[in-house]
Amino acid sequence: MGHSKTPLFLCVDCGGSKTSVAICGANAIVLGRALGGPSNFSNLPLTAFLEAVRVAVSNALESCVSLPSLTPVALPPSTDLFTSAWFGIAGVDSPAAVQSASLALSGLLGIPVGPRLTVANDTHLLAAPLRLHSDVSHAITAIAGTGSCVVSYSRAFSGMHVELARIGGWGWILGDEGSGFHVGREAIRQLMLDTARDSLGMVPPPKSSFKSKILSQFGIDGEENAAEILPIVYRSEIATDSDAVPEYLRLPREKRLSQLSPLVFAAAFIDGDEFALRVLRNTAGALADQIAALSIGAGEDLTEKPRGVVPGNTVLCFGGSLVGIEDYRGLVLDELKKRGCVFRYVEFVDDAAAVGAAGLAAMAANAS
Repeated sequence: MGHSKTPLFLCVDCGGSKTSVAICGANAIVLGRALGGPSNFSNLPLTAFLEAVRVAVSNALESCVSLPSLTPVALPPSTDLFTSAWFGIAGVDSPAAVQSASLALSGLLGIPVGPRLTVANDTHLLAAPLRLHSDVSHAITAIAGTGSCVVSYSRAFSGMHVELARIGGWGWILGDEGSGFHVGREAIRQLMLDTARDSLGMVPPPKSSFKSKILSQFGIDGEENAAEILPIVYRSEIATDSDAVPEYLRLPREKRLSQLSPLVFAAAFIDGDEFALRVLRNTAGALADQIAALSIGAGEDLTEKPRGVVPGNTVLCFGGSLVGIEDYRGLVLDELKKRGCVFRYVEFVDDAAAVGAAGLAAMAANAS
């Protein structure tokens, strides 16, 4: 079986639920794709991690050889197969983990440890569009799914990107602004704030049938009984399969809140419910605050925030299920504009492996 003489650029997104592989040629067109099993580095023994990567990369290579194969391509390869490779690996959070993974992957792929082999945390991949836009020097990645995290990067002289600063990623108790958990928590907060306003005899907000839907999720009938939700929110999970215990009490506390997120989005963007829209404007604003914290906004002084990035020279890269919803991204961008942050480019990275492989190809083309 002959190997391809075309330069091949490999990108692998290693996560807790799957391994996603993309291989591009010099023209940045994807030639091979494959999905594999979980490959979170901190959750698996090294041998199991390598096996998950080996199977997925071998399967992706089937269509990238000179005579397309019906069977996986053996690794390590017998020839120098990849021009460069980029791994974004969940669970690689320290220099020691990077070193360990790099040595193992070097042996698996036949790529020496060094500039041709990039190994970093999986959030690193979201900044891949920085390699596709030669006219900007910085990127900010904003992840908002079940949780959230915002990280800024600069382009190094080598063309690679290096982390500048980060905010968030602190978990559901201390952070996760703009995430699914935050959306659920904010829905309940706004419900309780409206109850407080009502107790003061203030002008009531527009009627919302969605409030009753939230309460009914927890077996509560009527907005006048809204306070009954508080002990439910704080009660510890009950470990049982008994139907006598409501399903919401069998969930961890954070999931009781995050499970409300799809309901809020449907009420806001399908039903046009003003209460649900208020909730999402608040959570979008909180995520915008974190993005703005890493930026040099209007009226800010670079000397006071020396590692801040200028939005006009930056690509903003969104990732995660919530910011994958265009209307929600729009709310975040609206809030950023209010804060004086308008970015040169805005990208949603739906397929980090494919964008990463294309970025490697683009970087090689720019260097030639």
